[in-house]
Amino acid sequence: MKSITCFIIRGADAEATRDNLLQCPLVGEVRIVGSLKSSTDIRMAAEAADTEFTLFYTKTFRLDWVHWSLERMVQVARDTDAVMLYADHFIKIDGAVRNAPVIDCQSGSLRDDFDFGSVLLFRTDALKAAAATMVENYKFAGLYDLRLKVSRIGRLEHINEYLYYEVETDNRKSGEKQFDYVDPKNREVQIEMEKACTEHLKAIGGYLEPKFKDIDIDEGEFEYEASVIIPCRNRVRTIEDAIQSALSQKTDFKYNVFVVDDNSTDGTVDIIRKYAADSKLVYVAQDPTWHAIGGNWNAALHHPKCGRFALQLDSDDVYSDENTVQRFVDAFRLFRCAMVIGTYRMTDFEGNPLPPGVIDHREWTDDNGRNNALRINGLGAPRGFWTPLVRRLNFPTTKYGEDYAVALRISREYRIGRIYEVMYNCRRWEGNSDADLEIEKVNLNNTYKDRIRSWELAARIAANKNG
Repeated sequence: MKSITCFIIRGADAEATRDNLLQCPLVGEVRIVGSLKSSTDIRMAAEAADTEFTLFYTKTFRLDWVHWSLERMVQVARDTDAVMLYADHFIKIDGAVRNAPVIDCQSGSLRDDFDFGSVLLFRTDALKAAAATMVENYKFAGLYDLRLKVSRIGRLEHINEYLYYEVETDNRKSGEKQFDYVDPKNREVQIEMEKACTEHLKAIGGYLEPKFKDIDIDEGEFEYEASVIIPCRNRVRTIEDAIQSALSQKTDFKYNVFVVDDNSTDGTVDIIRKYAADSKLVYVAQDPTWHAIGGNWNAALHHPKCGRFALQLDSDDVYSDENTVQRFVDAFRLFRCAMVIGTYRMTDFEGNPLPPGVIDHREWTDDNGRNNALRINGLGAPRGFWTPLVRRLNFPTTKYGEDYAVALRISREYRIGRIYEVMYNCRRWEGNSDADLEIEKVNLNNTYKDRIRSWELAARIAANKNG
């Protein structure tokens, strides 16, 4: 009995992929279509499917199966009653075959670039039910909208078995891919994705109306108006530039610079000590227990000399000019907000601009920014925090996603201000912690950020229920 209707995208290898699919006795029909991105594409597929399951193959290159893989997907689908299934697989890159494990989809896996792989198996009744609720006519967000809608019907099941081979043509490093969502050329796509995500949040009770708590910006007694926070570990090549950038700021108020060293072993401490005579420098040497970036931030935040506003400067980056700290504090005073996020420029180690250039996160809006923040992978930089609040919240003790977690938590209740002038040069070099990660590390990072989103989403749903 035929159980699967397949939809594959037109391309040079479409016929070979169709032949491979038809070798499985469960496959009834294979339809070659122009795209699977739009709402029109999804409705068409849902209407045409007439078997128990519907398979989408979302790449144009040849798909090759591990033996009995389709049968395995159907078996798991029936055992779990999942509405959508996806699997680990292999990728072929320049003739080499590599493992491509994917991760479990959580409630907070709202990124539109979540990697399901290129093979998606839907329970057809769920596909039809989800497509029937589509009211928008997206050009780009149709498939994203579909998977959000089917997730409200049932479970998305990750089969952590290697079931097929696909071809990978994007050979850029992980540190280059991570900024695609803020590339201006993708703006039309991002507008649609935000709209689909916002609709989903409203449907599940996680949407937040644009209502914010006020703060008393002058709460507490502080010796310093602002503190630049530089956490570091083994940054002998870059820490001096960061320190000089921070110490050279011009302000009409008193500020200081925290350098929190987390047990460096490469000579970083010797460079920090060169500046010990500067009264603005506060050197914090961490004990040998686990701190990571979040713990280093907490050490500075709870220090008695921490200023009213705590401002980010990563140990391999520099401020764009000598007025960044002043602009931060002026923005806090103007917006009366709990957090301010600026604009940065991607550069190489010598300060030459790199694509995509200026990252200003102009997708942010006062009305919907904190909802869309659950979809995107970061809120921008440099970041400044109102110290009385983050002393109550604290950073998670991690070395990835710690700032995103705090920003999401703040945005749940408080307004975030934005500065759209370049304030910061984010320098890309081989020593960046995210410059070129193996897929397993990328998966760990993405799993953690999805977990952060899941926790935050649960808290927002609960807050809405409790009034």
